[in-house]
Amino acid sequence: MQKKFVRTLASAVLLAAVGSTSAFAQAAQNPAAANSNPTTVCGLPIPPPAALPPAGTGPVVFQIVPCFAKQGGSPVVEPETYLYYIQLRPSLPSQNVWVPWDARAQQMAADDFKRLWATNFLDDLTVQVSDPPGTPGSPLTDYVFSNGVIGKIVVYDMEERERIKVVDYQGTKNIDRTKIAEQLKEKGLELRLDSFRDDNTLRRVDTILDEMMAEKGFTNAEIHHTITPVAGGPKLVNVTFTISEGPKLRIRNIDFIGNQAFGDGTLARKMKENKAKKGIISIFRGATYKEDKYEADAEMVAGYYREKGYVRARVGNPEVKTLENSKDGKTRWIQLRIPVTEGPRYRVGDFLFEGNTVVKSESLRPMFKVKEGEWYSEKDVRDGLKKAQEAYGAGGYMEFTGYPDLNPKGDGLPSATDGSTPPPAPAAAAAASNGTTNGNGTNGSSATDVLRPTVDVTMRLQEGKQYFVNRIAFIGNSTTRDNVIRREMRLVEGSVFNTESLKYSIRRLNQLGYFKTLEGNDKDMKVDKTTGRDNAVDVTLRVEEQNRNQVTFGAGVSQYEGFFGQLSFQTANFLGRGESLTASAQAGSRSQNYQLSFTEPFLFDRNLTGGIDVYKRSLQYIGYYTQKSTGGNLTFGFPVADFARMFVNYSYESVGVSDLNEALLDPSCIQSSSGCSTINVSDLTRISPTALEQLKRNPFLLDSFLISSKGNRTISKVSPSYVFNTIDNPIFPANGKRLTAAIDIGGLGGNTSYYKPTLEAIWYHPHTSRSSFGGRVQFQYIEPYRGTTNLPVFERLFLGGEYSVRGYDIRSIGPTVPNSQIVLGGNKSLLINGEYIITVAGPVRLVLFYDAGQVRDFGQKFGMKEDLTRQVFPTAPLLIDPFAGAFGGLEDPNAPGVHTEVVGQTSAFKTSTGAEIRFFMPVLNVPFRLIFAANPQRGGVLNNTLLPAKAFTFKFAVGSTF
Repeated sequence: MQKKFVRTLASAVLLAAVGSTSAFAQAAQNPAAANSNPTTVCGLPIPPPAALPPAGTGPVVFQIVPCFAKQGGSPVVEPETYLYYIQLRPSLPSQNVWVPWDARAQQMAADDFKRLWATNFLDDLTVQVSDPPGTPGSPLTDYVFSNGVIGKIVVYDMEERERIKVVDYQGTKNIDRTKIAEQLKEKGLELRLDSFRDDNTLRRVDTILDEMMAEKGFTNAEIHHTITPVAGGPKLVNVTFTISEGPKLRIRNIDFIGNQAFGDGTLARKMKENKAKKGIISIFRGATYKEDKYEADAEMVAGYYREKGYVRARVGNPEVKTLENSKDGKTRWIQLRIPVTEGPRYRVGDFLFEGNTVVKSESLRPMFKVKEGEWYSEKDVRDGLKKAQEAYGAGGYMEFTGYPDLNPKGDGLPSATDGSTPPPAPAAAAAASNGTTNGNGTNGSSATDVLRPTVDVTMRLQEGKQYFVNRIAFIGNSTTRDNVIRREMRLVEGSVFNTESLKYSIRRLNQLGYFKTLEGNDKDMKVDKTTGRDNAVDVTLRVEEQNRNQVTFGAGVSQYEGFFGQLSFQTANFLGRGESLTASAQAGSRSQNYQLSFTEPFLFDRNLTGGIDVYKRSLQYIGYYTQKSTGGNLTFGFPVADFARMFVNYSYESVGVSDLNEALLDPSCIQSSSGCSTINVSDLTRISPTALEQLKRNPFLLDSFLISSKGNRTISKVSPSYVFNTIDNPIFPANGKRLTAAIDIGGLGGNTSYYKPTLEAIWYHPHTSRSSFGGRVQFQYIEPYRGTTNLPVFERLFLGGEYSVRGYDIRSIGPTVPNSQIVLGGNKSLLINGEYIITVAGPVRLVLFYDAGQVRDFGQKFGMKEDLTRQVFPTAPLLIDPFAGAFGGLEDPNAPGVHTEVVGQTSAFKTSTGAEIRFFMPVLNVPFRLIFAANPQRGGVLNNTLLPAKAFTFKFAVGSTF
């Protein structure tokens, strides 16, 4: 259209130029010609001029007229916008300024045409220049001034493109406007209100809608759009996309035609999107036929064949067979009949390399678990190629690529290199490939002996150039200093560009937890070739700071601390230096905690860890006792291998026990209707005579509850540990493992000596892109030595609580006080946790868990069963002998006292299973947890109120179990 309009303009300009002289002469000879001047142009009045141009001059530009006659005379775009693009200016008679209509003006009008058309505002454009009066068929004539000078009238006749006022989608509820907008944006289309109508864009939207409906299973959907003018507005239209769904195609079954080596079920399971309706799969995958996804599914089936040695296998397009329609006509059940050409199964012949000059073939060969004479497997080749790529990448060859060139032979079929599609395998070849023999154990024909299908594999390698690191830069670290990031990098400027070191560096950065998880893709990692250098690259890491500062003040309640108020500051990245600092004060009804700690991960600018921690704590265990401790720790750590460090920790602590529940010392008070009171271990006068007598005869209790030492112990210990940690993220882990071996050795000073080894293994393994498995196994053991005969209660081992076996109260699982149900703890524990973690949305996770654990005491072994006991109390006499005291209080020495009797057996492992919602709070920087747990094996476990553990519990916690 543009060329057409340019020619129109050129013709009009030429006619005006030729006719201007004759018109001037005509006006001079006959002044009455001026009376024929036009009075309106395009509906706009042409007023008489305020002055006349000089007599005898050539034609002048008299009027510039933007005309919108084809759309009712009213433009949608402001007229000033068009005048901006029109550079030709009219004469100004009132100012005696006259613009000559010459070659320059004519060229300017032609340029105006180009500028206006380039705006993309217009659907039609014509530039018309007035003709001399009397020109046959001319709708526009010149203006002739009274002195005979010709005034040219230039009309820009424009018709605007229609603008979209409303966009509507009708006919389906299966795709919403949000999804449509996302798809349009992904395809680079924009269909916004008040935009210009573009028929090509509308047709592309039709196609996208059709693809979206096909993905939903509506392969027969019909899409069309209608354009309706808006009443009362020029060039405004409504666009309505009408979507006729048609029946939804749902797959009832899949029938493979021509498959002999593998059954239909095996092949169907390899398809990802097009699944047959079977059980739970139909719920999650909908058994919907997705035609646009079939090609990828067919390739997965063919790939499975190649993994099993069928290198010529082909999967054809499906025949869609209608089985039945639903009564409402909305669903059509179909069968997919998929043709398969298997061909023979091939063994590996020669395995060669070509194109490798840097790494010798002898070094590459062990990376490929492909052996001559064995069945060919594409997976083995692919895995080997990945290992080769890693090896080359470690040497700086980041552009290394390769592919297997297959040459099947010995099958009687055309060569794979001739580009032809192989026919079905001959019977003899099929028999050879499947190992068919006759009764003598040999192949049944001489033809079969000849046809031994093998495939020669040549790995075609392209090594590319070796690259070096020119510069490493970081973007987005507004708080964390560059040197903190750089010290975690194992890629060094000036060194070989080692792709494996770069992956290793990203994992180390993720372990810090300072930034949102780096995926190692183009979004957060950019590798550009250095300008001006042939074999150098610049590496740019884009990080996004994650708040690692936690300021907390306020009040709360929890099972562990009770009601409390707190004020604390914690950071894992103090002043952006990577240092950890904690300063906290917490006081409540059951706990007080004051702590100051500092850790420097790079002590003296070396890869050494140093830390100090001082604290004062008090914690009341409901129904048990109150523990108070004051002390501090010194920590030193150093690396021993990749992701592995050794730590040596020294701590000194003074621990006191007070407010003992009398039930710990006198089991009979459990029966008392008035309950049991608490006593101070330094004040034995408050203990009942019976309990006091029991204590004197039981040094075990005296030592365990620190009564013999008047409620205080001092512990000086050193704790070496080894930690191997590859877990990818400290808050929401999904991959990696952490192995810990540690031992606490008490007795380097103080008055308590023991050793306590701990072994712990934690692992995470991704399952899908949004889910992962997690597990923990932990073993602990503690044994006193030297002068310590009995362990204090706070050093004994317990389980239970949100950080071990989730469904039980804290410290509720373990051996009990002799002749009591009060948990005293044991000297060995075994804990097993399993989790399945599902990312719901953003920072929210659903965690399905199973926990199991048991605690054994000295002399006991771990087992699957344990005795279930109950407390038996002496029967009160029916009559009280008033003279008993007078005769010296004689008592029956054989009368039974409070004792424990076995009433059966129960599971030694206490288990808990259920689900929890775990969500991350960015302000507090910790994950919050809502836990619902069922406790199927809880025999013999009491809660903190000395009642049997409940079958179902609901808990709230902070942090993670492991």
